[in-house]
Amino acid sequence: MLNFKNVCLRRGTQVLFSNANFTIHHGQKAGLTGANGVGKSSLFAMVRGELQADEGDFELSATLAIAHVAQETPALNSSALDYVIDGDNELRYLQQQLLDAEQANDGLQQAEVHGALEHIEGYTADVRASRLMSGLGFSKLQQQNSVNSFSGGWRMRLNLAQALMCRSDILLLDEPTNHLDLDAVIWLQDWLLKYPGTLLLISHDRDFLDTITTNIVHIEQQQATLYSGNYSAFERMRAEKLAQQQSAYEKQQREITHIQSFITRFKAKASKAKQAQSRIKSLEKMALISQAHVDSPFNFSFPIPEKLPNPLLQLEHACLGYGDQVIIENANLSISPGDRIGLLGPNGAGKSTLIKVLAAESKLLNGQLSGSEHLKIGYFAQHQLEQLHLDESPLWHLQQLDNQATEKELRNFLGGFDFKGDKVLANVEPFSGGEKARLVLALLVYQNPNLLLLDEPTNHLDLEMRHALNIALQDYQGAMLVVSHDRHLLRSVTDRFLLVADGSLQVFEGDLEDYRLWLGTQKRIVQENFEVEVDKPAISRKDLRKQEALRRQRLKPLTDAVKKAENALEHYHQQQQQIEQQLAEPKLYHETEKQQLKQLLTEKNKIDNSLAQAEENWMEAEEQLIAAE
Repeated sequence: MLNFKNVCLRRGTQVLFSNANFTIHHGQKAGLTGANGVGKSSLFAMVRGELQADEGDFELSATLAIAHVAQETPALNSSALDYVIDGDNELRYLQQQLLDAEQANDGLQQAEVHGALEHIEGYTADVRASRLMSGLGFSKLQQQNSVNSFSGGWRMRLNLAQALMCRSDILLLDEPTNHLDLDAVIWLQDWLLKYPGTLLLISHDRDFLDTITTNIVHIEQQQATLYSGNYSAFERMRAEKLAQQQSAYEKQQREITHIQSFITRFKAKASKAKQAQSRIKSLEKMALISQAHVDSPFNFSFPIPEKLPNPLLQLEHACLGYGDQVIIENANLSISPGDRIGLLGPNGAGKSTLIKVLAAESKLLNGQLSGSEHLKIGYFAQHQLEQLHLDESPLWHLQQLDNQATEKELRNFLGGFDFKGDKVLANVEPFSGGEKARLVLALLVYQNPNLLLLDEPTNHLDLEMRHALNIALQDYQGAMLVVSHDRHLLRSVTDRFLLVADGSLQVFEGDLEDYRLWLGTQKRIVQENFEVEVDKPAISRKDLRKQEALRRQRLKPLTDAVKKAENALEHYHQQQQQIEQQLAEPKLYHETEKQQLKQLLTEKNKIDNSLAQAEENWMEAEEQLIAAE
């Protein structure tokens, strides 16, 4: 168990939290929540023994095995499967012991080691590792590829698989769903539900937290408090505390009235289709959810679109892809006012490609795309963060959209996205990834689009901003098409789903639970097909080498782009580590070093943002490579 007794943890001179008194028992699954910078990752570092409590006592048995996801992946020539198996340290130790016993011809020692391997299920390690990798999206053939052949995003999945392979007593996961697609998120959720040890989980995905956690540790106002139950239970308990304040109570009532009005309107129009009923049930919970966010710094809404032509956009007999590589064939789609569409499909199937085509950022290979003359698209994708002018302020960005508005009007609007005071006039360059994403969303909302195309809009956003976006999208009167691994967002704001899979775009009849079942069926089919392929006569080595050479030649421009993005990522990772080492020096926090500390913090913000941008670049390059493979 993890026992906190009056624990205080500081970063430099800043108190992250103090007087923390709670115990997390064996088998509990605790979610860590709170705004960015409150100390969630520092608490993880303390559990790993990398930080010590500044005051109080933190008790953790030294015999417990702790697993966490490594941040770096060595460029190894060994297979990905072997790398994942390396996560089981005891297995590797026993295998070495067996090798030594065999070389010494020690029969008794060999027997003892074989017994120990049997006890830890060492003889099924390959099978267990393969299942982990399959769940995280690796094909059987990819599992045999060398570690250094994978791009950055897939290496992160390898590190996650290695952490899960460890037969740990305590598992620490910090935003494990980042860079996973919805398929892998669903698989990871199911795996963690069966995990027998103690889990500490940092996540901004409320559905993920809700399904898995038995407790919530919430950090705010320098206090760390343990709540019983999942995330929804925590929201209700926190709401009860906040509702005792009269101003908070009044804001709650306004929020509940707004949500109930939306539910009433939806019920009046909804058919008895399964997806519609699922959406109504989700919305009926929103009154409770809103109460836990009454002190949120975010408060914005989409204005009513000026014009809502029907249809807004049409795609007819379209072929989509990159170069000569066709990803989706004969796609047909008509989007009308009021459509609220969620886009489902495996990683690399073409979801982002479809959105880029609809947003006119990519061209069709064939077919026709036509939009109304009054069509006004609001497109959000991670690469749009790159288009911000880093040496300009949020106010400047808004003034470029509307030079007739007064500064007061624009400041009031930006305040709804928590850009207030000096932040309104500050340069964008040192902003965090979350702040830049909020600014891009603010610019999108201000332009009053009648069609929203949203590709992973909740990446980088904390729970409070996700909630505010959720509320705003529920009341949005235009049409929207959304790609997201945030299932709470999909359930709350979409009415129907389209599926991109096997080169086609089609209607998906059902809800997200049906999609989870569909994924399971697809994985079984892939496994059966693989087994059939294995039984086929092998082609000659000469032909195999020729095929592989042609494949490498075809993919070279894409693999070069991925490698370039990875090099940039590695460069900024090293810079980040160097500056964090400097910031760890105690003398830096003396009054005489105040100016140097300020300079280092400014430099760290720039590096963090450059790192986030580099990460987005390789994610996009990687997606193109996956789609082409």
